[in-house]
Amino acid sequence: MNPLVAPESSGYKSARCALSVNVNKVALLRNTRHLGIPSVLRAAEACLLAGAQGITVHPRPDARHIRTQDVHDLAALLKVWPQVEYNIEGNPTQNLMDFVREVRPHQVTFVPDSEDQFTSDHGWQFPADMARLRPLVAEARALGVRVSLFMDPIPEAMAYVAELGAERIELYTETFASAFGTEREAAVLAGFTRTAEAALALGLGINAGHDLNRDNLTAFLRVVPGVQEVSIGHALVADALELGYTETVRDYQRCIQRAYAAA
Repeated sequence: MNPLVAPESSGYKSARCALSVNVNKVALLRNTRHLGIPSVLRAAEACLLAGAQGITVHPRPDARHIRTQDVHDLAALLKVWPQVEYNIEGNPTQNLMDFVREVRPHQVTFVPDSEDQFTSDHGWQFPADMARLRPLVAEARALGVRVSLFMDPIPEAMAYVAELGAERIELYTETFASAFGTEREAAVLAGFTRTAEAALALGLGINAGHDLNRDNLTAFLRVVPGVQEVSIGHALVADALELGYTETVRDYQRCIQRAYAAA
């Protein structure tokens, strides 16, 4: 692999909300053949050069997309991008903690997926999940890894997140995406706003992800306060098939910038 130029050479000004690109779907397509293409590493490089501020992976136990080697290869790549955040997500009761111990990413996002789950579709439930999460949150933090919990927009649950010692939440945004452009949009967004306000009041950071895209991202960020990072994979990779990685990432960054244009 050839050395990369410094990220500053991309010429893209960073936005208030960081964009982390989830490269799982690149790996999913690669895994349909044995040719090693498309390359997960080259996809990540292209996105970083275009101005992405983070890379996200979700290595599931069945390795149907991201594989163990991908996790380590990306960790090595990001050593030459010190300002870029590496976010590894997954269920900490499955295979996730081995990656946290070995790689020590900047952030780990705990997601309550079952081993055969098609895609993430709900957040942690409190107080039911408190006991099993507590030692895992503590271990990740002791390793110097920021902990984010994948959460539904339930304001009352934020107190449990803070009690566990997690530093951020990732708002599960599928319900917003489903309501976008309908008469339900305002009411659904209000629930996300209340949850974000509750999280901020407790000193929690806020991430967001799932079904965010170029159509709905600006609307979400304009209304929901304090979002520090969005993690986008499926829609971004789908857009990149038509537009290319560079233009796609830059267009998502424009969506983020527009959200703050009137702030």
